Amino acid sequence: MASNEQTPLLTTVHVVPRQPRYRHSTLRRFCTVALSTTLVVVVVLFLIPINWLPHHTWDNGWDNKHPPLPLLWSTDYPHHSWPASQGLTYQELQDILLNTPSETKAREWSQYYASGPHLAGKNLSQALWTRKRWQQFGVPDSSIATYAVYLNYPLGRRLALLEQKNRTVKDDTTREGYSVQYECSLEEDVLKGDSTTGLDDRIPTFHGYSANGDITAQYVFVNFGTYWDYEDLLKANVSLKGKIAIAKYGRGFRGLKVKRAQQLGMAGVVIYSDPGGDGEMTEKNGYKPYPRGPARNPSSVQRGSVQFIDVAPGDPTTPGYPSKPGAPRQIPNDIVASIPSMPISYQDALPLLQSLNGYGPSASDFNNYWQGGGLDYHNVSYNIGPSPPSLKLHLVNEQEYVTTPLWNVIGIINGTLANEVVILGNHRDAWVAGGAGDPNSGSAALNEVIRSFGMALEKGWKPLRTIVFGSWDGEEYALIGSTEWVEEYLPWLSDTAIAYLNVDIGTNGPLFLAGASPVLHEAVHEAAALVQSPNQTVAGQTVHDTWDGQISSLGSGSDFTAFQDFAGIPSINLMFTGAHDSPVYHYHSNYDSFHWMDTYGDRHWQYHTTITKIWALVAASLVERPIIPFSATNYAKSLAAYLKKIEVKASEVDASNLMEHQDFLHHVRLAVNRLNNAAIRFDQGASSLNQQIKHGDIPWWKFWQRVKLYLEVKKVNDGYKLLERHFLYEKGLDGRSWFKHVVFAPGRYTGYSGATFPGLIEAVEDGNKTAIKVSQSPLAGRQYRD
Repeated sequence: MASNEQTPLLTTVHVVPRQPRYRHSTLRRFCTVALSTTLVVVVVLFLIPINWLPHHTWDNGWDNKHPPLPLLWSTDYPHHSWPASQGLTYQELQDILLNTPSETKAREWSQYYASGPHLAGKNLSQALWTRKRWQQFGVPDSSIATYAVYLNYPLGRRLALLEQKNRTVKDDTTREGYSVQYECSLEEDVLKGDSTTGLDDRIPTFHGYSANGDITAQYVFVNFGTYWDYEDLLKANVSLKGKIAIAKYGRGFRGLKVKRAQQLGMAGVVIYSDPGGDGEMTEKNGYKPYPRGPARNPSSVQRGSVQFIDVAPGDPTTPGYPSKPGAPRQIPNDIVASIPSMPISYQDALPLLQSLNGYGPSASDFNNYWQGGGLDYHNVSYNIGPSPPSLKLHLVNEQEYVTTPLWNVIGIINGTLANEVVILGNHRDAWVAGGAGDPNSGSAALNEVIRSFGMALEKGWKPLRTIVFGSWDGEEYALIGSTEWVEEYLPWLSDTAIAYLNVDIGTNGPLFLAGASPVLHEAVHEAAALVQSPNQTVAGQTVHDTWDGQISSLGSGSDFTAFQDFAGIPSINLMFTGAHDSPVYHYHSNYDSFHWMDTYGDRHWQYHTTITKIWALVAASLVERPIIPFSATNYAKSLAAYLKKIEVKASEVDASNLMEHQDFLHHVRLAVNRLNNAAIRFDQGASSLNQQIKHGDIPWWKFWQRVKLYLEVKKVNDGYKLLERHFLYEKGLDGRSWFKHVVFAPGRYTGYSGATFPGLIEAVEDGNKTAIKVSQSPLAGRQYRD
């Protein structure tokens, strides 16, 4: 049919076979299908192993219930060479940490720090110098953290022995009619050859957080001024109210001597250093005093804080929160003393004690804890008093209280794992111009630790975990710098911190001492066994060979307190201290000087480098090992031992109610047994993973097995990291709620030494059955399972 305007347009189209666009198109199609199929298989191989991994739950015990394991692309897999170290082998890292520390460098750092005053809040130049050194050592991420804190500085003071001229005058409540029998110098002698003792800006003798006051009163010798000493005096009917206490330093924190005196209505406290506590090296035994010999200089005075650290450390006006500018302030009535106190030398104490001869009972009339005074050869009979009404002390204490900045220096070496952090710290401030022992032997060691890690970084090392270094300010007053920092960064620390490693006094003698959380005991023993001892009796002996191996629990008195007792971070404190026959260490005195250290304390500076090496090796093991080297089993065994001591104490305190106490403690014992069983299984699992890491060389193409292993290791490490945290009790201890740890706290009557299960032991001592029930509930209520 012909086409026209009424018909569709039709035409004939000739179709030919379609020509291929490319050569080899069939081959290309096959390759496309094959590659797509391979991609699907690879994705499946990534996802399926993750679903194979175990999902642990630690109900109410070690860990909160974890969310499901993350997908591969959201994990923080460390680095391609994991579980091996990155950049250096672990052995190579250890070799650097053992060979880098230098006696010459340690001496140099000590000489700088101990060359002038660096009281808390007055040492900015040292903070800036420290930051600069760390940056030069290879830690560019070093900064200064500032806090505004409440401190006191001395303005004026006086202590005089007054005797009534006319004893017929009935009014003896004023100083009128009295003559000065002895005026205490309240100064330390300037010594030829020890330059820092004669500095124009040397720091006066005083107590941190001592109350202002001007009092005249009779006085009483109270031995060491411990809680039990005061109890002995009360039982002996010695009049204490309104009197001034004369106490010896030792057997407890000085602030608690003042606290108990205040509670008993005493008017003030004077504390001196009795040579009876100085061991062999005393003038009584024929030794010359410093600087002519190793005995105590008679004019030496121990400064120090008298804040009630059994209640709370840190800035007393901001308990529990950081003391930043503009922070709300509280009146520190429960933390700071309301009666004046001051430190004096035994040279100044002699006339006061001699004037008590013949008045009241003698120390020899009391128990063994009252014996051993070292001034008997100076005609001191250690009579208790009180002094007669005609013989009084006039005590004047004038302090300026201010809110002032202090400065922490913080350095960071970022690791591959940002959520696992190891912290090392030492405080920088001192009560004196020197401080070569306390704290700057530790400061010199910290510089050498950082310089050693800097050398490893320079050689290509990249740490597995993040390392944080802290040079704290304000420790001497009340552990302020570290406490405020922990309070500020508590959420981050709770999530990331593995451990805190503290060195305060690095060395003042030849004996190695360690205190630590039980999970860290093995790490300390291992490091001590790798370092040569400076006092070898047999060639090749290590520190571990010359050490008794004892590791104490931690109480307070240094910067580990906030980390362990408030944040639940396992902590260590390391030091070398004096033996019975060591030269006398003049604690918190002008004679804790560079000259004393260079002459008597560590003449060859080997103990400085030895503590450096131990400190660095403990840190390296925690930072670099794939599985955190903790022992949960040791923790559980330690709890069982602590509980046994409480059971013994319960039988001593109240035998008539022993069965009732035992019933209360039975629930805690069951919880500890459950923890022990779970801990053994947990450590066995960790050991099995360690063996896989040690002997299993996983080929690169079995990457899913490496990921599976890493996630299993991460689970174990999370369990170890959070173990200590689960012994925190949000409400805190009864009567001192800042302390959150139910296992560790400073002793309420000692301050320095640690109390274990403090809530329980205090309730048992007090015979408070209600408190026993309350204290055991946070422990007994926990369930442990793996």
